[in-house]
Order: sequence, then structure tokens, then C-alpha cells
Amino acid sequence: METPAAGPSFRDATDADVEALVALIQSAYRGDSSRAGWTTEADILDGRRTDPESVLEVIKSPDSRMLSVEQDGRIVACCQLERRGDHAYFGMFAVGPDLQGAGLGKKVMAEAERLVRETWNVTEMHMTVISVRDDLIAWYERRGYRRTGQMSPFPYGDERYGVPQRDDLQFELLVKKLG
Repeated sequence: METPAAGPSFRDATDADVEALVALIQSAYRGDSSRAGWTTEADILDGRRTDPESVLEVIKSPDSRMLSVEQDGRIVACCQLERRGDHAYFGMFAVGPDLQGAGLGKKVMAEAERLVRETWNVTEMHMTVISVRDDLIAWYERRGYRRTGQMSPFPYGDERYGVPQRDDLQFELLVKKLG
């Protein structure tokens, strides 16, 4: 009889996780590997999604944490949580392409929201999403996030954010009230 696979475990990432986290984030959004999942940005952005310095900065900052999700001995998902006054910012969210669509993302979001409510006593979660990512925005809306219509420019020319394949990219602020 097979032993069922253990469910995901959540922990704060450490310096030792940086390489695995960068690879995970890259695989979920960019390049051919990302096409196995539905969160790919490969058709709108080329290049890298993040770098080791940016991930390490989140891990080291006193006002943020990188939530790492492990399953079967490997990091399979992650997200950045940052305290910003009365709200928290949710970013660098990634689920391995081979696990997308199986409910893991919902579990990560629920744990992230619980953590920031209990740890930082914040009342809202904020995130920014590239405004042309209709499927992704719809997924967040089903999780209770609402579009604000507040846009900020995409950092064209800064390759830390990738190499745009179109000229109409911008970020939209999405907000969720935390109960």
C-alpha cells in the first residue's frame, strides 16, 4: 500500500533557499518551462523574473518574509510578504508549473493572509498584477481581491523585471480586505 504524499509545509525561507527560489520563480513565469503551467508570462515578457539579490533582500528585510512551501523535500511554491503600514504586500508568488491547477496556490494564499493578519495585525492585502493578465486577475478576483483601477507604469528598460514583448504593460493594484 502506498503512503500518501505529505501535504505542503510552510516556513520562512533562509539564505540557503535563494537558488531554489529563483529557479522556481523563473520556471513559473518565464521561458518554455513556464508554458507547462497557466501563469506563464512567456508571451509578454522575456528574460529573468527575479534575481538572487532581490530574493535575499526579501529574506533579510525586517519588514518582510519569503514564505517557502515544501512538499516531498523540495520547494514547490513561495510568496513574498511585506508589511507596509496598515496593509501587507503580496508578491513573488510562484507555484511550480507541474503543480499549478491542483489547489496549492489557494492554500499558499490562505496561509499568507492568515500569517499577515495574525503576525502584523494588518487589515488588507495588496498586490500588483500586470494589467493584461486577464486569467490571473480573474483567479485573484475569485479569491476575494478587487481591481482598483490604480495603475503604475511597467519599468521599461530595467531588465531586472524582464524584457517586454509588448509596449502596453502596466501594473494594476489589487486589494483584499482581511477579515
